[in-house]
Amino acid sequence: MPTTVFGEILAHCLAGLPDEACGLIAGDAASGSVLRWYPTRNAAASAKLYEVDPRDLLRADRDAESSGTELIGVVHSHTHTGAYPSPTDVVQAPDPAWHYVLVSLRDTHPAMRSYRIVGGRISEELLALESR
Repeated sequence: MPTTVFGEILAHCLAGLPDEACGLIAGDAASGSVLRWYPTRNAAASAKLYEVDPRDLLRADRDAESSGTELIGVVHSHTHTGAYPSPTDVVQAPDPAWHYVLVSLRDTHPAMRSYRIVGGRISEELLALESR
């Protein structure tokens, strides 16, 4: 993930307080490389749940496709818990090929981690930053 995208995600999550914030990442599905970030509205407007606004999802999907990339994951913040998928996150995981990036705002310093969720099983993956 480019360091610029990392910073934009953190800023979006902090700006979303006291609610959870969310967004979508696009890139190369084969390599998992993140190339684009789409901040979205949390249609749930909740500190405990997120729902990517459907209009924002459509806009991001169209833009990603027109730029030769595809949506490869979702990002959301946890305002009061760690950066680990909740049972609700696992149930709502729409695509086993996606990356699920969580940002915890529970502590003084935000924490960002990435996961794959396949068949209800959670596995953490390396979140590498690239300077571009």
